[in-house]
Amino acid sequence: MTKLRKGSFIKRAKDITLSSALTLAILSGTSMISSCSSNDDESDYSYEETTYTKGIRSHIKEVKPGEFKITDEENVAADKSLAIVTYLDGHTDSLSTTAAKALIDKDIQNNQTYVGHHSGLSSMLLYGGIGYMLGRNNNNGYMNTYRDQNNSRGSVYSSPGVFNKSQNAVSAVNASRSTRTVTSRPSGGRSGFFGRSAGRSGG
Repeated sequence: MTKLRKGSFIKRAKDITLSSALTLAILSGTSMISSCSSNDDESDYSYEETTYTKGIRSHIKEVKPGEFKITDEENVAADKSLAIVTYLDGHTDSLSTTAAKALIDKDIQNNQTYVGHHSGLSSMLLYGGIGYMLGRNNNNGYMNTYRDQNNSRGSVYSSPGVFNKSQNAVSAVNASRSTRTVTSRPSGGRSGFFGRSAGRSGG
């Protein structure tokens, strides 16, 4: 039988002890992970999905160089929401909600203290029906903050009649709202224009 020195025996015993402890720790950790996975409740991923069947089409006209007014707003299918802009030289542009959001964000970023205090195109988009629709998206709640600060949103419209028609269009949008609770794990983000939203409403 091979003789072992006392120190060598103690060292090997420590190695065995450490190895056993490490193995137990790994097995224990694996068990905990499996337990967490098995107890993962899909209800933890529940969220409220809000959709609209109606949207807004806004007609905006340049009345002076760099100054605009909303001349009409009407209901359209939700995915057809846009702004049609007519310029002084007669040409027109159609702005999607994505393009409208980009113009509003640019104004907020570059002229934050001046937002809403001018008659530029971004103000028409923010305070008109398009801004209202964008504010329905949970990620765009910051727009409602600016909208709420403006107590004279009617000034962006060319006449009181146009403003009243716009309010009726907005009411129709609200009436088309439907909400359901989704309990499956979401595959992507929870927000999108007329998609999953739980933001507060603002007129």
